[in-house]
Amino acid sequence: MAREPRRDGGRGGHGGDREASEFIDKLVHINRVAKVVKGGRRFGFAALVIVGDQKGRVGFGHGKAREVPEAIRKATEAAKRNVTRVPLREGRTLHHDVDGRHGAGRVHLRAAPAGTGIIAGGPMRAVFESLGVQDVVAKSIGSSNPYNVVRATFDALKHVDSPRSVAARRNIKVSELQSRRREGGEAEATAE
Repeated sequence: MAREPRRDGGRGGHGGDREASEFIDKLVHINRVAKVVKGGRRFGFAALVIVGDQKGRVGFGHGKAREVPEAIRKATEAAKRNVTRVPLREGRTLHHDVDGRHGAGRVHLRAAPAGTGIIAGGPMRAVFESLGVQDVVAKSIGSSNPYNVVRATFDALKHVDSPRSVAARRNIKVSELQSRRREGGEAEATAE
């Protein structure tokens, strides 16, 4: 149920500011709920929207209203307030494999070589397309509820570290960190 990206930030053509045009938004899920009242049923709608700039920033939002467009607008605004930055390797994939969970939803994300594409289910695919990831293999385990899957995906993305941040945390140079990684990889290869 992913919707095509809108370049105007979901404002219906009113935008002129740069902030609105840099994000694309994807509608992941709409839920219709009915409240039974004296005169019949009153319908409400809940929307789950992902926004991203396709350059490493992504966010999600949830909005509820009596009409679908209003719910989508609220969700889009909430998503723009909730944007996080994710470090990407070569601007196309994750730096390392990572797991995430939220409630009964669990996800496993794997970095992939160039040309792999996005191998992921609906809600996760929308997150990766908005984020700008081109190569990733992802698996959703447990709950298939789109809210749980999206939140578990964001939990996993929150734990992605770049070599630069790891080197800064360990007070060493990035080149030293990567040379150690290569030496460890060669040692593992010779041990086999």
